[in-house]
Amino acid sequence: MSIAESVKCLGLVQAFHYLDKDPEKNLPKLMEWIDRFSKKDVYPEQRRAIRQIISDENNNWYQLIHSLYTDIDSEVRKTLFENFVLNATLLGSQKIKASKQKYDCNVPWAILMDPTSACNLHCTGCWAAEYGDKLNMSFETLSSIVEQAKELGIHMFLYSGGEPLVRKKDILELCKKHPDCVFTAFTNGTLIDEEFAEAMLDVKNFVPAISVEGFEKETDFRRGEGTFSKVVCAMKILKEKKLPFGISCCYTKKNYDVIGSEAYFDQMIQWGAKFCWFFTYMPVGKEAVPELMATAEQREYMYHQIRNFRKTKPLLTIDFWNDGEYINGCIAGGRNYLHINANGDIEPCAFIHYSNSNIHKDSLLDALHSPLFMEYRKNQPFNENHLRPCPLLDNPGRLTAMVESSEAHSTDLEAPEDVRNLSDKCVASAQNWAPLADELWEKTHPCAECVKCDKKII
Repeated sequence: MSIAESVKCLGLVQAFHYLDKDPEKNLPKLMEWIDRFSKKDVYPEQRRAIRQIISDENNNWYQLIHSLYTDIDSEVRKTLFENFVLNATLLGSQKIKASKQKYDCNVPWAILMDPTSACNLHCTGCWAAEYGDKLNMSFETLSSIVEQAKELGIHMFLYSGGEPLVRKKDILELCKKHPDCVFTAFTNGTLIDEEFAEAMLDVKNFVPAISVEGFEKETDFRRGEGTFSKVVCAMKILKEKKLPFGISCCYTKKNYDVIGSEAYFDQMIQWGAKFCWFFTYMPVGKEAVPELMATAEQREYMYHQIRNFRKTKPLLTIDFWNDGEYINGCIAGGRNYLHINANGDIEPCAFIHYSNSNIHKDSLLDALHSPLFMEYRKNQPFNENHLRPCPLLDNPGRLTAMVESSEAHSTDLEAPEDVRNLSDKCVASAQNWAPLADELWEKTHPCAECVKCDKKII
């Protein structure tokens, strides 16, 4: 770390400690200092927006920020601030940028990895349910991935599976061994108990994202009878311990109206969640149920609902597909993230089960230079309309071309899936979504000719 970076980090840490003493009183003062010492042209719109938020206690973002001080353990909050804001975002992003230039390849901000294929549930339409407990990465392999990633500037790690908390002990040990990183997990939540919550308080750098499919009827439909009550119990424990957590929602044709309802958003906030990831159902694997895929109209409904509630609800929301407009399209292939399955196969995305590399024989850097990852880098973005970001779900033929050109193989050990067959399951969805997505895009992103003729986009 350079002297300038060290000074900057020290200043941010001191500012955080100052803010932590009395956030309501000191946040406005902190903004005054930032305005006084910043140049006028440095993020003026963002600073103006922040000032508006912190001056209105009825603002939903003010309420969310305030809740981080009232609802979260102070030591956990401090650790996550330093690891997420400093290590993963500010310093990490600078090192990642340098790594991209040095190695001439994509370098992700986050890595998603599966410690195990084992799961204590058998959810409808889930590819992970096919593998059982056959696949596991050792603690040494998982730790090696983290070490290699940190060399490139990456400090953000997510677990999926299987059910990652089947490996509770190893996950906690990784948190301890790498205290400068943020770890989170997409978990069904049923294995979170008092003992594990106490361990989370000890390590301070683990944040679960609990999968909930709606209320009891919708959740138990996909995950099995009694799952919802166990999940609610887990969230109650986390809330009482003042531990941060989020929710992961997969919307389908069966539950989209519940997932997108105001009642459900209010319930997530009442449970104590601080963020929510939204995913749409993908027909991946032999157990896939294409009939569960949301229609184009249902996807548009979610697009509007999530954006509307961002203006009114104290909950940070991330829409994995429909937020492509904010990050210039697809984030996979190492552009912002990649996936390593429990067999060690290094894949461009959690939903794209094809690879040229395996962590047991290839380094992380080797994988980023592999033919499939380089195809992603060459072809991104896959559409100028970033509401159609995905090479599988939104742009028929794009994934097929990359997989075949790179000679990547299917990583599904139970039933290897030909990429053409997988793509065929998404063609109708892509064709139906395209006109709606194009209409939504044109309303907020006028084309060059519209700008030239000063055409108003309503």
